[in-house]
Amino acid sequence: MAGTQQPVVCVFCGSSPGSNPAHLESARSLARALHEADYKLVYGGGTMGVMGELAKTIVSLSGPESVQGIIPRALIRSEKDVTSRSATSQFSAKEAERTMSDDELKRIDSSEDPDAWIVPKSEFGGTTIVPDMHTRKRLMAHSVEAGGPGSGFVALAGGYGTMEEVLEMVTWNQLGIHKIPIIVVNINGYWDGLLDLVKNSVREGFISPGQANILVEVKRTDQVIEALHKYQVAEGRYQLDWNRIEP
Repeated sequence: MAGTQQPVVCVFCGSSPGSNPAHLESARSLARALHEADYKLVYGGGTMGVMGELAKTIVSLSGPESVQGIIPRALIRSEKDVTSRSATSQFSAKEAERTMSDDELKRIDSSEDPDAWIVPKSEFGGTTIVPDMHTRKRLMAHSVEAGGPGSGFVALAGGYGTMEEVLEMVTWNQLGIHKIPIIVVNINGYWDGLLDLVKNSVREGFISPGQANILVEVKRTDQVIEALHKYQVAEGRYQLDWNRIEP
């Protein structure tokens, strides 16, 4: 519909490919679903693993304007450093979620101009380099909040960082900071452990039954768009005033 704000989805996922090819395929199939629904992607800015596959696939379908990565400077390494490593001592994904040329890194590191931290668009879309993880997550959340109907957070498979991002957004929802959908794509039961933990926390009285519905599970990537649009704000969320400033 003309004049409708484009929806934005922030996808949390791993900078490693994982051991099961289904996880890279889930990135490609989610990219196709987002392209068909005319979504903009915000993600962690990496070029490797599930993260890189997702961004690269969407750019190939929708163009570089459709993707915005946000990555801390500490997670970028020079191409020269990475290629100089021997086959037995390569950077892990967490040491280098993204590589850049020496010249580009020198330009960024020598400048106090925030515009210098905006990387030209590439096969992975646009990229904003930030100083720390907190800024990364804050900008991601703001991007989703500014999106049109159907915007939200989606998680594919990933490690500690992905788990932390998902649970932080769940906590912010619980505390009334936002009411944005949070969807986990449970490929091959990857998220079963987390979902079982939530259920156990409800049984043990640490999460109220209504708040358990903050986090929504889907089994396939082609269910994500519908889940975002049909998301119901969970009952029992805390109605806290986050705009109040004490004297």
